Amino acid sequence: MAAGTKNTADQRQRKPASAAASAGTSAGIALPGQTVLVLQGGGALGAYQLGVYEALHEAGIEPDWVIGTSIGAINGAIIAGNPPEQRLLRLNEFWQTTQHHSRHFPGGSNALINMLTMAQGIPGFFSPNPSSWFGLNGNTGIEQAAYYSTAPLRKTLEALVDFDYINERHTRLTVGAVSALSGEMRYFDSRDEKINVEHIMASGALPPAFPAVRVDGEPYWDGGLYSNTPIEAVLDDKPRRDSVIFSVQVWNPRGPEASTLTQVMGKLKDIQYASRSGHIERQRQIHRLRHVIRELTLKLPPELRDDPECRELSAWGCGTTMHVIKLNAPVLDGEDHTKDLDFTSRGIRTRRQAGLDETRSMIASRPWTAEVDPIEGVMIHEIQA
Repeated sequence: MAAGTKNTADQRQRKPASAAASAGTSAGIALPGQTVLVLQGGGALGAYQLGVYEALHEAGIEPDWVIGTSIGAINGAIIAGNPPEQRLLRLNEFWQTTQHHSRHFPGGSNALINMLTMAQGIPGFFSPNPSSWFGLNGNTGIEQAAYYSTAPLRKTLEALVDFDYINERHTRLTVGAVSALSGEMRYFDSRDEKINVEHIMASGALPPAFPAVRVDGEPYWDGGLYSNTPIEAVLDDKPRRDSVIFSVQVWNPRGPEASTLTQVMGKLKDIQYASRSGHIERQRQIHRLRHVIRELTLKLPPELRDDPECRELSAWGCGTTMHVIKLNAPVLDGEDHTKDLDFTSRGIRTRRQAGLDETRSMIASRPWTAEVDPIEGVMIHEIQA
């Protein structure tokens, strides 16, 4: 892969990024606005996120805001729940705790090892739930109606995450979960409310594997059921700020045609949990309209601009610039539909290294320094294959 990036903005009149946004500086690297880290859900695939953060950390880039779902919420909580000098250490502890030490068979699938994980669980993460032995129709209640218990994860989070530190608002943390009653997405945000272990557990409560978790009396499931890449939380934020958004994609729906049932099952999960290109394109269009409103408002004579009705309409405008840095996890040899259970040392190590390498390349290319179109509010950058 080349280190160059491609950009979705058209070739209109452009202005330097420094003119579009007031730059923040992190370890000598000028970033136009706040740094946001958006982390998908994906179980063991979240090891790629560890490598992404490691590259950011070594470059002196620390996120101002972390948004995560499921494993992304867990990694995000560990990042936001520790001071910068302890974050990588705590992330390493988590992934060492969950690591499966079974032997990998070169050139083969990890399906058998992953099936063993399904039977035994993962230390520090989840274990078989005896309540599921009552059968599919056993009336256990929503907090027990699952194949596994996540009680081990609660202990792990309480050991690795300082929730007092999160709630002191050093780094903003947002985690997504879905109401098990209404089916509506909800973002729990440390800017607006106190975050505790239940919020992180709820974001990763993927049914029917994991049980729902109650927050303020209401049961919640994994936010990935609704939006596994919660980038809209940044673009819809109020007030919006110029941002460099590292959007970490651990599911890759692109690839050859599936020809076996196993490949079909793998492709299904890739499509189901991947970032929707159509969603980000719609967000880009909406943000462009905000810029159009702002430009039109600036062309009004002062007497109209000060009119109360015009002020109300012009409030829909926006001049912020969002640089979306897409980091895409690779497909590994031997992957199948159980890859999100691949907690083997090889799987974790390989995915981590991939995240480290790609993020280093992206940082070296400095895509956020590119000239920006004053009408285009969202600039999308990714490594060219």
